[in-house]
Amino acid sequence: MDIFFSGSIRGGRDDVDLYGKLVDLLQQHGTVLSEHVGTEGIEADQKEAGLSDGDIHDQDVAWLQQAEIVVAEVTTPSLGVGYELGRAVAWEKPVLCLYRPDAEHELSAMVRGNGAVEVTEYRTPAEVESVLDEFVRRHR
Repeated sequence: MDIFFSGSIRGGRDDVDLYGKLVDLLQQHGTVLSEHVGTEGIEADQKEAGLSDGDIHDQDVAWLQQAEIVVAEVTTPSLGVGYELGRAVAWEKPVLCLYRPDAEHELSAMVRGNGAVEVTEYRTPAEVESVLDEFVRRHR
């Protein structure tokens, strides 16, 4: 199964270690096309590789189109994550958003209020393991 994982990159990298743990959990179910979201120094790696913003956009959109499911960590607000979610919903991809309710920011009504998006609140990666298992099982 091809999985697209979305999390904040330019909007803030405070949760990069958490993203890495979520990517690890998702890799038990298939190929995470966007596993780089869970690694430190991704922006420097992209610059070193000579990737323009257009290159990054095109690659992410191609991965998003290829993916069978989309999982996004949405606690840190991000324009890019919101854009990816909108495209995924428009393409009728199954979308699961993970949100920590103790966060500084409220989750956008555009995400929580969208009937095509599943939202799960959690506090630790261990709490979402069974949620991810069930989501993947339903969309295989």
